[in-house]
Amino acid sequence: MKDIINTQRVYLKAESIHRFLSGDHDELDTLIMCQTQTRLVTTDQSLYEALGSFKDKTQINLNKLVKLLEMVRIESFEQAMKKPRTILKDVRVNEILDRSKEA
Repeated sequence: MKDIINTQRVYLKAESIHRFLSGDHDELDTLIMCQTQTRLVTTDQSLYEALGSFKDKTQINLNKLVKLLEMVRIESFEQAMKKPRTILKDVRVNEILDRSKEA
């Protein structure tokens, strides 16, 4: 008889990805670095927004970005939401930065 593995699916928003890539999200750091039973998912739009919201791109931890790409399933925003991706604007950047500081 097969063991049933109960996996939890967690969607990563741009704010969480931004915090992880800047090195300020211990919980997500653990989920990504230690292969847990949690299935992590995001969209190409959220990844684009997280990366685009860094005003200083040198603050992106490239090792963490590589690990994120390895461990997180990236789904198409257009297919999932049935609408086109949006251009990242300053209003959204400020929203991501504010929310990443709150959490």
